Amino acid sequence: MTHKPAKRDKPWMFRTYAGHSTAKASNELYRGNIAKGQTGLSVAFDLPTQTGYDSDDLLARGEVGKVGVPISHLGDMRALLEGIPLEEMNTSMTINATAAWLLALYIALGDEQGADRNKLAGTVQNDIIKEYLSRGTYVFPPAPSLRLIKDVIVFTAREVPKWNPTNVCSYHLQEAGATPAQELAFALATAEAVLDEVRNSGAVPDAEFPHLVGRISFFVNAGVRFITEMCKMRAFVDLWDEIARDRYGVENPDYRRFRYGVQVNSLGLTEQQPENNVYRILLSMLAVVLSKNGRARAVQLPAWNEALGLPRPWDQQWSLRLQQIVAYETDLLEYADIFDGSEVVEHKVEELKEQARAELAKIEAMGGAVAAIDYMKEALIASNAARIAAIETGEQALVGVNIYTETAPAPLSAGADGITTVPETVEMEQVAALQAWRQQRDDKEVTKALIELKAAASEGRNIMPPSIEAAKAGVTTGEWGKVLREVFGEYRAPTGIAAKHAIDEVRLEDVRRRVDAVSERLGRRLTFVVGKPGLDGHSNGAEQIAVRASDCGMEVVYDGIRFTPAEIVAAAREHKAHVVGLSILSGSHVSLVRDVVQRLREAGLANVPVVVGGIIPAEDVNILKQCGAAAIYTPKDFMLNDIMVGLVDLVDSKAEDLKDQGTPAPQALLRAKVAT
Repeated sequence: MTHKPAKRDKPWMFRTYAGHSTAKASNELYRGNIAKGQTGLSVAFDLPTQTGYDSDDLLARGEVGKVGVPISHLGDMRALLEGIPLEEMNTSMTINATAAWLLALYIALGDEQGADRNKLAGTVQNDIIKEYLSRGTYVFPPAPSLRLIKDVIVFTAREVPKWNPTNVCSYHLQEAGATPAQELAFALATAEAVLDEVRNSGAVPDAEFPHLVGRISFFVNAGVRFITEMCKMRAFVDLWDEIARDRYGVENPDYRRFRYGVQVNSLGLTEQQPENNVYRILLSMLAVVLSKNGRARAVQLPAWNEALGLPRPWDQQWSLRLQQIVAYETDLLEYADIFDGSEVVEHKVEELKEQARAELAKIEAMGGAVAAIDYMKEALIASNAARIAAIETGEQALVGVNIYTETAPAPLSAGADGITTVPETVEMEQVAALQAWRQQRDDKEVTKALIELKAAASEGRNIMPPSIEAAKAGVTTGEWGKVLREVFGEYRAPTGIAAKHAIDEVRLEDVRRRVDAVSERLGRRLTFVVGKPGLDGHSNGAEQIAVRASDCGMEVVYDGIRFTPAEIVAAAREHKAHVVGLSILSGSHVSLVRDVVQRLREAGLANVPVVVGGIIPAEDVNILKQCGAAAIYTPKDFMLNDIMVGLVDLVDSKAEDLKDQGTPAPQALLRAKVAT
């Protein structure tokens, strides 16, 4: 008896998550990757684009083109996809708050190309709940955000039927510390919230609803513990089948299929001995391709050096080649599911399903995913704190980090050209091009389109048709975002840093004594303002620093993401900060640190030390110190207590200059505080 299928299975779609600098530069990267065998595009947008700002907005300063490509208007989209026929390409766009707008630009470009909308295929992530929980590129409050997601789903079902209108994303949940059960439950609860919104809107006839359920896709994470991760994927398949059948009455099993793409774990990639990341990436990929019944439909892999900075084209090629070797050189695709019948796998899958069902029931009792945002955020903070503590104590081994740290020099990352860097001139060029775009368009058509867009948003009409017309009229990303901000307002998600979590009292004793001693010298409790300047929404590091500092007895001021340097300095002044910490992972560290330090000097706070944390290339460390940074921490600094001791010693060295600042004002611009 043979277990081989009649023919070899088709491989999953090969993607490479890419985009930076400019639309033109990103287009060259895409076309190069396609020539190397990539079978689908995966577009990374810069932070201004993700949060609905133009490249010349004040908040965009230092962020343009850093973590993705800036797309301010239809002309940028043309340049991004030049020479790529949209009818023939499957395009994934990692975009959430502004998903409706970027999809509108894509459809408008397809119309220009004469593409049949029925043939356009791809995905917009369009998942806002995980943005509130983990990634931070949200804009609007939950209710209007869900409405925008619903509008995209309804529109694509009728106009672009091959498009995946929502890609429920658990990737960033795991990056924020989610356990496998939490990743399962929080993602599935999000999918339920979205589908409930569509069903309750009455915009889709009951007879068409099962087909719509079948268009929902997922985007997941997979870590190096590949047995557990593979079982998690099989659990996802079973649980989604149950939900589609029992909650939504979907009878056709094809519409109940769990369709997912994956980006394997970046959280576990290390700055120390980064060459080891190649093995971690391979093991993580096996979790989502080994089991046929739980196999991903699309896979994108990080590059080995992403903990150091932006990967080079060669680094991305290396990850692409890994996928191709597994798909074409091994016999993986020649067999049925090799785990069927395994008692070990079956037991683990059932265990994960039971845990996930318990979490889902808890979220349902709270009123669903939106009502449970605070609970889920605090649960992620606590889980991440436990993960970090396990690494610190050695309970969780990381080769090259907390065990087997001896190493020879690594030739792969030698030299300043070991990563891709985005020159500051890119922002100036993008801003100049944006201003030229505004000058050449028809202002009457733009005004007309914006009026219609605002009317549709205010009246509850589907946002997609007026957005497409606005795209064709030359409206910019910032203008689209401004109109919807005026109608819907803005939102500030919970920080979750008051979460109950396990505290290792013994390991904190020495640090607490140091904090108490320095606080006595200062005449009041050591005060630490933690700020995230710019648009970077990766808040996991800042949150864990704030939590640990509070555990150590510091007075901590932190209110999440998206503050201007001026606001952070104002908070430092109001709270009489003894130290300011800046967390920046978007590559904009030089300009933002320079701005904050200069403003502190102008505010008479030159004695307040500034410490910086983030993904910072080695060649930028001296630049930041020249800008005035007193200490710099990168992912290699994984012992949080050592960071705390460094902060205390830094303040202690300046205690005489800092102790005369007086009592903090009761109010400050940062709007939340963790009390010790």
